[in-house]
Amino acid sequence: MTGYEALRQGAAWADLTGRGVFRVRGPDRVRWLHAMVTNHIAQLASGEGCYAFLLDAQGRILADANILCLPDSFLLDLEPETRERIGAHLDRHIIADDVTLTDVSQEMAILAVEGPRSAAVLQSLGIPVPASAFAHREWGDVLVARLSATGLEGYRFFLPRNQRDALAARLEGAGVPGAGPGALRIVRLEQGRPRYGEDITAERLPHETQLLHAIHFSKGCYIGQEIVERIRARGQVHRLLVRLLIEGGEPPPAGAAIVTQGKQVGEITSAAWSPAQRAIVALGYVRMAEAGTGELTVEGRRARILADPPA
Repeated sequence: MTGYEALRQGAAWADLTGRGVFRVRGPDRVRWLHAMVTNHIAQLASGEGCYAFLLDAQGRILADANILCLPDSFLLDLEPETRERIGAHLDRHIIADDVTLTDVSQEMAILAVEGPRSAAVLQSLGIPVPASAFAHREWGDVLVARLSATGLEGYRFFLPRNQRDALAARLEGAGVPGAGPGALRIVRLEQGRPRYGEDITAERLPHETQLLHAIHFSKGCYIGQEIVERIRARGQVHRLLVRLLIEGGEPPPAGAAIVTQGKQVGEITSAAWSPAQRAIVALGYVRMAEAGTGELTVEGRRARILADPPA
């Protein structure tokens, strides 16, 4: 069974080592981090977590993050592309706060198990299974979190790098095949899961992504909140990130135009051939008011917007 098939039908493991991981400690950590991100940090209890954006003062997305609340710290899990920028951004905003920010990316390996049978795999190996999204539990020196890179059920292991090979061998020994970056990318696009660095960039506003579960609209002040609230009050943005299904077998490149009636109304951000769909699955930004009801095309091939938004 290939990694792609295992992800869709059972479970596969993947190596995500290299992601940005920061630990936040100190008496002021809750108040400080609450003011740095779009979601509600102050209401998290130990063992819980959330998904959030980090914005600049103009409301543009600098990064997205999985945030895990530990008894004495927070763990921030970010895409590799954002590590250096976010490290500098966060450090710059520690002013009179009793907060310690530590980049632990080089110390940690990150492995994942994802797919519809991923919980059963963990149970068979005696690994604790967090019950809800972003929940996490300790398993010896390993932190097991319910996080997904593909949009399928998934679990992520944060562990010392010297234990990476042992855990990978244990998963392989249990009959769990490995899935490479290509398989992960196809499945995440099938599931409509955007990724920072491809589908979300520093040019984008939170509302454009449709990932509004990253935002708590009644929390206290945070960087970029004024812009977020202004957009919410007006009730619209010009472009939305949408899921698309495109005819053909060769995926269009990022930046390919989405066209209707001879007019460009958007652009592709990422695309891949889906064996399950027998078509190209993609994400892209579309000016919905201009797209209208006309037929959409990408590089001359018919395309349609799927009803379900990105997740």
